[in-house]
Amino acid sequence: MDLDKACRVHGTWAVRWKSKASWQPSMRFPEGRNLRVQQLSRKWARVKLPKLGWVRFRLSRALGGVVRSLTLRREGRHWYVSFLVDTPEKERTVSLDRGRVGVDRGVKAAAVTSDADPASGRGFFDRCFMSPGETERYVRLQRRLARAAKGSRRRARVKAAMAAIKGRVARRRRDFQAQTARALVNGNALVVIEDLNTRGMTASAKGTVEQPGRMVSQKSGLNRAILDKGWYGLETALRSAARTTGTRIRKINPAYTSQTCPVCKRVDAASRKSQAEFVCTACSHAEHADVVGAKNTLAAGHGGYRTWSPPGVGRGREASTGPSAFRRATASVDG
Repeated sequence: MDLDKACRVHGTWAVRWKSKASWQPSMRFPEGRNLRVQQLSRKWARVKLPKLGWVRFRLSRALGGVVRSLTLRREGRHWYVSFLVDTPEKERTVSLDRGRVGVDRGVKAAAVTSDADPASGRGFFDRCFMSPGETERYVRLQRRLARAAKGSRRRARVKAAMAAIKGRVARRRRDFQAQTARALVNGNALVVIEDLNTRGMTASAKGTVEQPGRMVSQKSGLNRAILDKGWYGLETALRSAARTTGTRIRKINPAYTSQTCPVCKRVDAASRKSQAEFVCTACSHAEHADVVGAKNTLAAGHGGYRTWSPPGVGRGREASTGPSAFRRATASVDG
């Protein structure tokens, strides 16, 4: 059926995205017992929705449980349906015999693990989400948008073309995050990541008229790099993938993780020579800076992991990553 026409007739809930002029329709049906799902073939099925009737959709995977709710949303010209399903599987327990890994999120590489090897590239997870051709076309569309009159049909067509490119980029990013999260949780009982405030880190630095900001263009470039790597999306994907493996996802204070030598534990900002180079000022230990951050992240989270209780029993204490507490947590692991 024509979902666009049905939404105009029956009304819909709407979610405002970043652009004030763009509204993305989204409808949620919380009563799962009122939803009827019929499989038509191996790839296609249909669901009967209140007031909308039968809606045909592509069955990407089996539901495998009792449907609790359904969400319809539109991205550009395409509609997507997602089911919240109650499965009979119980929460898996964590085995301490399995591995543990620390993850450092950056702007050069989206994610780097504590056991990464820069020579072979193992443990470095990164991907370019927009091709050079798409980048060139998007720049041309931005110039057309600047010349188009507000409220004109030409402006609407340009915005739709730009949204189509951004939609493909967003889908590639979500696919990358899902595959990276699956690779990290498989075989690991504990995945330690930094507790990053992505929203605060990507806030604008332009300031106000009375107090203008400094280095605004550099900060804008950093904000775009952080948002392009999808730090928060990777964290969400990790938590989603960990439900099927029993892996625990732990967040630690990111303070000093990129300034601490993993060998002598010396904390010095001068040891971080560049984005990819770390040379300790005390023991001259040299290593990839992102790998150093991932190792320190694992050490801080690993020290407190022994105090954790199994799921449903209780919550253990959190390990601090300050300079003195960082040495104590690391020493408890080595000892």
